[in-house]
Amino acid sequence: MIVCVCHRVNDKTIAQCARSGASFDDIQLEFGVATQCGQCEQGARRIWSECCQSISVAHLRNENMLSMPLAA
Repeated sequence: MIVCVCHRVNDKTIAQCARSGASFDDIQLEFGVATQCGQCEQGARRIWSECCQSISVAHLRNENMLSMPLAA
């Protein structure tokens, strides 16, 4: 789904960037999201935030799995 009509940026692009660790500022600089009319900013930030949160949770789960003792 197109999120930023002005620059034709879709939700998959924003999500992929967020999952790879890009900040919202990085996405704005790279793709121009929320830099022209501003109508997409709220939606784009929501997508970015949701993807960043899912990465944090997954990262914490991996750390917890590594710290657990192995069953004998």
